[in-house]
Amino acid sequence: MSSQHLWYIPNQVQPGHRGDDVVANHNSLDTLTGQARALEDHGWGGALIGTGWGRPDTFTVATALAARTTTFRPLIAVRPGYWQPAHFASAAATLDHLTGGRTLINIVSGQDKPAAYGDSEGDQAQRYGRTKEFLQLVRRLWTEEDVTFRGEHFGVTGSTVVPRLTRPPRLYFGGASEAAERVSATEADVQLFWGEPLEGVAERIERLRNLSEKLGREHAPLEFGLRITTFVRDTSDEAWADAEARVADMAAGRGLLPRDPNRHAAVGQQRLLDLAERGDVLDDNLYTAPGRYGGGGAGTTWLVGSAAEVASSLRKYQALGITHFVLSDTPYLREIERQGDQLLPLLRDDKEN
Repeated sequence: MSSQHLWYIPNQVQPGHRGDDVVANHNSLDTLTGQARALEDHGWGGALIGTGWGRPDTFTVATALAARTTTFRPLIAVRPGYWQPAHFASAAATLDHLTGGRTLINIVSGQDKPAAYGDSEGDQAQRYGRTKEFLQLVRRLWTEEDVTFRGEHFGVTGSTVVPRLTRPPRLYFGGASEAAERVSATEADVQLFWGEPLEGVAERIERLRNLSEKLGREHAPLEFGLRITTFVRDTSDEAWADAEARVADMAAGRGLLPRDPNRHAAVGQQRLLDLAERGDVLDDNLYTAPGRYGGGGAGTTWLVGSAAEVASSLRKYQALGITHFVLSDTPYLREIERQGDQLLPLLRDDKEN
């Protein structure tokens, strides 16, 4: 099966995200466009653009970057509740139409600040129940006309979204809790994993495939993706020396944003944090020490090494069934170029989309 290789664009008001260069106008349209065009020039398929209250609006940023590029595919992170399903389905269909089918969507159900934008949030069951309805309704609005839907959380009457789409955007989703996996198994197109060891990813893939069959999944088979930091240097020794130096800076509190206040709340994030108890390096080169000091998510574990070593590790994930990769390291622009030139040629296949 062909693979897709995406990057990450930091949609942040505050400069220096995860050790990025602190420069003037770091979040300007020109700066972000420079990153998106560099992705095109260096072989990347596109980039994940993060979401969360306190960041610039993700959909607006993605639309602006899509308008200034030709092949760049934004993977747009969105939250049910921040968006109503019909409003979102219309916006995404419009952008997908205008860009010739370049839109990708990442549905996020993790904790945020819903009261700040007029939303409310219940317990985990309520949160994932709402997400499931959001996914179900958005799919129907993209593929059916005159949709009437009455759910526990959302409803529409006689709704037809235009323009009509013959191939709707792919729906990515994450989450490691039982509730999240049940949603993913039945409703998502791509399940994203954080950077866990191979054994843990293999176990989750098997469980999700079995769960899809048990719950009667009605869509095409679920696909799988990996979101991880790739720390690449010319040699293994150089990579490990630089990685350890960066972790030392993190431990000293230099050059980092405040820790994510929800970093212990999510099941998937806690799985990553627990890895450090098993050792600083797992598998061949999965570095867990950053999780003791980092902001969570993809910054918790890193694949460290030469381009050949990191490519070898990513190929092992691919052998398990991972076909979507969302990679990153800082400084973002420099690493777009370095990893695009050194790492991607070792991963690319003739059928890559």
